Amino acid sequence: MLTKRIIPCLDIRDGRTVKGVRFENLKDVGDPVELGAFYAGEGADELVFLDITATPEERKTLTSLVTRIAMHLNIPFTVGGGIRSIEDVNALLQAGADKISVNTAAFRNPVLLDRLAAEFGSQCVVLAIDARLEQGDWVVYLNGGRQSTGASAWDWAREGVDRGAGEILLTSMTHDGTRAGFALDITEKFSTGLPVPVIASGGAGTLDHFREVFHQGRADAALAAGLFHSREMMIGDLKRYLLEQGIPVRL
Repeated sequence: MLTKRIIPCLDIRDGRTVKGVRFENLKDVGDPVELGAFYAGEGADELVFLDITATPEERKTLTSLVTRIAMHLNIPFTVGGGIRSIEDVNALLQAGADKISVNTAAFRNPVLLDRLAAEFGSQCVVLAIDARLEQGDWVVYLNGGRQSTGASAWDWAREGVDRGAGEILLTSMTHDGTRAGFALDITEKFSTGLPVPVIASGGAGTLDHFREVFHQGRADAALAAGLFHSREMMIGDLKRYLLEQGIPVRL
């Protein structure tokens, strides 16, 4: 069995790390440079940086901040927010990103995925999907969770992979920030039905939630933010627990 990954996420607004519940009521939780360095030392397998206001504000990702964070990392670094072109990706890779995450721009212009995969390789392209459960269906949301598309998250994920996305970052807006557990049903559907790795995001609250998302959800990686930012759960403790549960992780 492949090693499962634990990934902290830095949601960035105005150069600071923030966290909310279901994408709302965001609160400042720290300096992203300090947090990135801390997680790299703590044993995180990767780090995700999402500039959550870049798309709504119609601007590019904060490349200078990406550079400052990357200087302190020795783990893979995924960056997203405001990416609309090959030039945007080139700038972020030069700033220190290893992979890029696209969301709104890819949905509005799916050919972007084809172009990015052709230029940089699928292994560099992460398709982020923010989905909310509505009347039994998982619906895609854009602009940092502000705009419903009415589109099926499953259908969009399949198209995105067909166009070249090499990984899916699946965030359940229904579970985000609740600490009530991951969305196991849709995570399992994505993980078993798609030929690329799936990162589960939204709802982590206990050690057991991570065990569940790897066992029942079949996820390749689990992402969390507030639980790690508050130091209520340490990555080393989580990984030791997962090993005890028979889940392979890198210590």
